Amino acid sequence: MTSSNQQPIPAARPVIGEEEIEAAVRVLRSGRVVQGPEVAAFEEGFSELVEGRHCVAVNSGTSALHLLLLALGIGPGDEVIVPSFSFAASANAVRLVGADVVFADIEPGSYGLDPAAVEAAITPRTAAIMPVHLYGHPAAMDKIMPIAAKHKLAVVEDACQAHAAALNGTPVGAFGAGGTFSFYPTKNMHSLEGGMISTGDAETARTLRLLRNQGMEQRYANEIVGANMRMTDVAAAVGRVQLSKLGGWTEQRIANAGYLTEHITAPNVQTPTVAEGARHIYHQYTIRITGDRDAAMAKLTEAGIGNAVYYPTPIHRLKPYWEPDQKAGRNWDLPETERAAAEVVSLPVHPSLAAEDLERIVAAVNDLGENL
Repeated sequence: MTSSNQQPIPAARPVIGEEEIEAAVRVLRSGRVVQGPEVAAFEEGFSELVEGRHCVAVNSGTSALHLLLLALGIGPGDEVIVPSFSFAASANAVRLVGADVVFADIEPGSYGLDPAAVEAAITPRTAAIMPVHLYGHPAAMDKIMPIAAKHKLAVVEDACQAHAAALNGTPVGAFGAGGTFSFYPTKNMHSLEGGMISTGDAETARTLRLLRNQGMEQRYANEIVGANMRMTDVAAAVGRVQLSKLGGWTEQRIANAGYLTEHITAPNVQTPTVAEGARHIYHQYTIRITGDRDAAMAKLTEAGIGNAVYYPTPIHRLKPYWEPDQKAGRNWDLPETERAAAEVVSLPVHPSLAAEDLERIVAAVNDLGENL
């Protein structure tokens, strides 16, 4: 139980400091608040995280996924291979462009797409593979990219939780045809709300810029059908401040995760694993509990330790996907996905944690005992 002088430790703690406030006020006073110089500067700065690729800022991570699929020409009649163990936006973006979602199972350690499951899911209609770098751990891109090349498939990286993660020195967002990032307030960095698309292809980048701005580069000279998915300059100004702090925050997250992994010894708890060559940036520090997870979470909450399940229901079991598949007589065989959804719990790992917070988290987890 939390003592009277101890405050609960939140699972996440978005940072909005004086620098972010000053940046937002500066833009508001400038009168140039939408799709202006701050957005351009944010795109240029973010490109340094993805090996200098073209970067296109939009209003959310979901918009980033949606527009990237559109820009790559993916639509009705196409299939996109997606992990079911992810936030629904991964699959929603595929449905929004009229393509069909094909779910593949995950690796138990990284929670990313299992390359063997990807290969088995490919059909003549497959147009793209969407690896999700879940929790900040890169998917097995060293194995997925050769599969995509062999079958001439686009790779759309969902890196919405993985700013500055990398595999064998290559940052996520720099592997495939394009990568997408989210700047929602609980992410490792934010812009209040927003998203970014990275691509190595200049023509794709131009198409993305058209798509986010009603299909026009010059005002009232619409070239294609587009939408309003622009980022505001206020958001970009906040994002630029956050970007300048991301390196330090990331190192702190990695250090916090290292402490937790070293000191958590509960026999019914499995700490996160990191694949060889992977840089895990710990958007979430996700343990697995074998036993009564609900009881464990209740005990953690009673001890004042924020905790959450990402994600309790795999996408293929959510109503918009489950019902159509059942009507079509389709059942997905995703044992690792189902197992993960039943066992995972995420603990605080954010850079605002103090040493005493980490000690409290460890103590609460180790106190769970063997009989859950």
